[in-house]
Amino acid sequence: MKITPKIQKAINLVAQLHGGMIRKGDDLPFIVHPFAVALILAGYTKDEDVIAAGLLHDVLEDVSGYSVADMERDFGKRVLNLVQEVTEDKKPTDGPEKDKITWQYRKDKYLAHLDEASEEAMLICAADKIHNLSALLDAYKTHGEALWKRFNSPGDKKLWFYEEVLTSLKKNLKSGIVDEYEQTLFEAKRDGRNGLAIA
Repeated sequence: MKITPKIQKAINLVAQLHGGMIRKGDDLPFIVHPFAVALILAGYTKDEDVIAAGLLHDVLEDVSGYSVADMERDFGKRVLNLVQEVTEDKKPTDGPEKDKITWQYRKDKYLAHLDEASEEAMLICAADKIHNLSALLDAYKTHGEALWKRFNSPGDKKLWFYEEVLTSLKKNLKSGIVDEYEQTLFEAKRDGRNGLAIA
């Protein structure tokens, strides 16, 4: 991966914005995740906007004080659009769940949108899920069943979501990253047959 000025700017910014945040599953600094996503993406694209968006993909969802306007100013409309395509909606609705958005609601909405997302956004989605799933499996080996108390959903629900994402990617994205994701999911299921609760 060539570290262009835009990619370096994204690296610097996410290191600041995610500073102090800790991953739920593995207790590692959150920044390991966007860095891993960018490295995975670099194996499949040289597009600096895609890699920058991979670094920034959790900012609008998880960081307060940095706005859509800030991202467009700093990285341009294309990067902003890619980040928005992979950002989950966590804002309250006017419906029966107006006080909070449930995990299931967010995932259903994400999956519905994924089928219509750009190929570049699907690349970011795949890289994100590859790293999340790999990290989740590693964390389970350390924490066992207690791991699921850290999340808003049980292991079987998480597996359902990863499988649905794979179905969408296989239908809509022609890239070797889909094969890597499918292999990662296969390994999760294989480990599941050996006692891993996620499968």
